[in-house]
Amino acid sequence: MSERSIGAVERDTVLVTGATGLVGAEVVARLSAASRPVAAVLHSNSEIIRNDGTVLEAGTPVAGDIRMPGFGLSQRDTDDLAERVGIIVHCAATTAFDAAPSAYEELNVQGTAHAIELARQWDVPLVHVSTAYVCGLRGGTVSEDELEADQSFGNGYEESKFRAEQLVRAAGAGGLEWAIVRPGIVTGAAATGAIREYKNLYTVVKLMVEGKLRSLPGRYDATLSLAPVDHVADVVAAAVLDFDSAVGRTLHAVGRDTLSLREVSDVLAEYPSFEVATFVPEATFDEADLDPIEREYYRRIGSLYTSYFKRRLVFDTTRAGILLGRPSPHTGKEYLRLLLDYCLESGYLGTPLPSIEDILARNDFGGAA
Repeated sequence: MSERSIGAVERDTVLVTGATGLVGAEVVARLSAASRPVAAVLHSNSEIIRNDGTVLEAGTPVAGDIRMPGFGLSQRDTDDLAERVGIIVHCAATTAFDAAPSAYEELNVQGTAHAIELARQWDVPLVHVSTAYVCGLRGGTVSEDELEADQSFGNGYEESKFRAEQLVRAAGAGGLEWAIVRPGIVTGAAATGAIREYKNLYTVVKLMVEGKLRSLPGRYDATLSLAPVDHVADVVAAAVLDFDSAVGRTLHAVGRDTLSLREVSDVLAEYPSFEVATFVPEATFDEADLDPIEREYYRRIGSLYTSYFKRRLVFDTTRAGILLGRPSPHTGKEYLRLLLDYCLESGYLGTPLPSIEDILARNDFGGAA
């Protein structure tokens, strides 16, 4: 179903938006490895850099802008791609929690509307990358089927992705074939913890362990659902490569384990150089009690993420596991240690201690040379 034909021309090219993003680049790499031609919609002449820092020499760049109808493609590119593209993968979005409402509207909502319009125009399926947190501030187990549950939202990002999903599903009622992938909190690779850009939750953790955010509203039984970037890309790529199995499905791309804030705090306490923030009940937290510097950090950054410190959620991953043919990777305390170790080794958090190999190489035993 994901490979269409016009006459003798096989339409096997995958059009990917957001190909320079953390997830998008890994999706392009996987599709290319599967010998699928990729056309990457790029807003500028940016390189596609993989999570390990290597430049990806795959895919054909196409100048475009998701904020514009038809992605702002030139007529020449539109005509060319209409003959070659068999499926669209829409990864592009702003994931910032402090974006202006206009940015959410233009990029996350209207960008999705333009992806839908193009998919209809070319009569091809759409794989839409959303977020697991379209569930909003509700708690409990969230199934892959559900969307609308009278939920409120923790920020404008979640609400914009909720509205985008509504557009995709409504288009499905009109004949569009679709699949939706919902990542959790995107974090480093499952086996190494490696990540090429530190955003969102990483920023809060850095401020916490440096003692710049010492007190935050939250509950220790709240849970975080981390999503290794390679696992997210695996699910998106699988939805493309086996679209017949994914069509009409919503797939939660999250790790197997949730982490409670108590577990997060316990792991952070294992690192002697880290400060460990205290979570206090929301009803008793008052930013006026913070000192002026911490108050500013809280207002500008900490407050953007505190809604994640009060939700108790579990995301069902049954359909994603069936599609991949394997369970989601473990994302418990051992995985968190892996992420923190990588942050230390890369210099993002603190100054890493020298390794035994470094000490031996320097012959640094504290005695005379």
